[in-house]
Amino acid sequence: MSFINYKVPYQTDERFSKSVAYFSMEFAVHQPLKIYSGGLGFLSGSHLRSAYELRQNLIGVGILWKYGYYDQARNQDQTLQTTWMEKNYSFLEDTGIKFQIIIHDHPVWIKVFYLNPETFKTAPLFLLSTDLPENDYVSQTITHRLYDANVATKVAQFILLGVGGAKLIDELNFNPERYHLNEAHGVSSVFYLYKKFGNVEEIKKRLVFTTHTPEEAGNEKHDINLCHKMSYFCGLGLDEVRKLTGLQDDQFNHSLVALRFAHLANGVSALHGEVSRQMWGKYPGICPIISITNAQNWTYWADKQLYRAADESNDIWFDDRKKYLKKRAFEIVADQTGKVFDPNVLTIVWARRFAGYKRAEFLTRDKARFEKLLSNTKYPVQIIWAGKPYPMDYPAINEFNNLVHFSKNYKNVAVLIGYELTLSKRMKQASDIWLNNPRVPREASGTSGMTAAMNGAVNFSTDDGWIPEFMDHGHNGFVVPKGDYAHMNVQQQDDYDYEKLYDILEKEILPLYYDNYDTWRQVAKNGMRDVRFRFEAGRMATEYYELLYK
Repeated sequence: MSFINYKVPYQTDERFSKSVAYFSMEFAVHQPLKIYSGGLGFLSGSHLRSAYELRQNLIGVGILWKYGYYDQARNQDQTLQTTWMEKNYSFLEDTGIKFQIIIHDHPVWIKVFYLNPETFKTAPLFLLSTDLPENDYVSQTITHRLYDANVATKVAQFILLGVGGAKLIDELNFNPERYHLNEAHGVSSVFYLYKKFGNVEEIKKRLVFTTHTPEEAGNEKHDINLCHKMSYFCGLGLDEVRKLTGLQDDQFNHSLVALRFAHLANGVSALHGEVSRQMWGKYPGICPIISITNAQNWTYWADKQLYRAADESNDIWFDDRKKYLKKRAFEIVADQTGKVFDPNVLTIVWARRFAGYKRAEFLTRDKARFEKLLSNTKYPVQIIWAGKPYPMDYPAINEFNNLVHFSKNYKNVAVLIGYELTLSKRMKQASDIWLNNPRVPREASGTSGMTAAMNGAVNFSTDDGWIPEFMDHGHNGFVVPKGDYAHMNVQQQDDYDYEKLYDILEKEILPLYYDNYDTWRQVAKNGMRDVRFRFEAGRMATEYYELLYK
């Protein structure tokens, strides 16, 4: 097909006719395309799927990571081993587009690949690669590893997404009415657009921005001199950059610059919108921040048989199906760990990226209490952990490895590797309780609970991210009531959450599951219904058009 004067290859719905280029560092559209690490990718993948279903005039711009994020393997003692395997994708089309951008005062060739909408039922996705023989080895490595640990390589990746992505749009002659930055990784695009349009107003008119993290540390900052040396600013001098961005010190704060160049931004839950307005409100010159709560694509994630059984009020079929889903997922547990789990036993799953504030080991804080939970014969439980730490985040890897060693002492505790789209879906199907216990208010959204509910799991969470908008305690899930966190230090917050968590688990959840299963089933069904009604990505993709792109 021709990529000159590119148009979305399907009839667009007139409600969504405004043309949008959606930039993201990662997209999780389907298991075979391993160009994602976690929540940001799961979100953008669902966004592209729903944009396709709604026939929106939107294209995705990302990067083709040669080795993906990393492959999670095991050492001899079962602990985490990070390996990098080259990926090959015969389903991607070579667009024939090649062009150069300047990185580190040096021309770098970019080759462009295309994911056809019909391949995985997504909006069109263009992926940039520097892994070609015309480039020197260092330039080739820019697109080797997602979120490379080397600072200079990472800055080069940000230049590639922003400047390379914006230049690709010109090569396609797509002329989007909106440039949408999903996180600030691609904010170098504003300097390319400044060279193109010659003034900030033209950029502001077109630029919108989604911020995903309330973590100050999660909002990337780099030395402005390093950025300048790396050609981040498209040839602009540092004085002009400072004048344009309003930055006074030597830290180039990517999110802050995005908030100053966009005409509108959004947080990814109502709570996160509030946290973001507080966090950034002290900086002058930022755009308004609204909130559009994250959501996930129902067509891709939900177990349709469970929904049919619920719609037909066929409880025997519903129970049978959930048991089958658990049993099938437990084959993976047995294969990886040699432990045979029982589909009749309440199963708790904690699975997501390992990061300190998400508190993976929380249940195990008090060993005596944990062992009491595990050895309860009246109300038995099984627990599964899974997730990928950043490959250089040694505290998180340590936490993962501690759980691996810990789990060896119990036949009803398992720690799995390979947490990508397929295992994620299987873990949600395995789970009766989807456990989510981040420190409030540090989780922006936490969308894994949405897809868990779509597979008949009941959410049990601290009151963070999307949960305040969803949870009706005891009706569609269970929530740890917020404490007076503002007046607690971290230790006090952890102590408070821990006591409440175990109280609810021991006094409400376990008795309900084993002594009153009919009510339990109704809680699961309520969660399934509520999540489909309000947290399906079609609603989100529509709101982006109505609220952010307007």
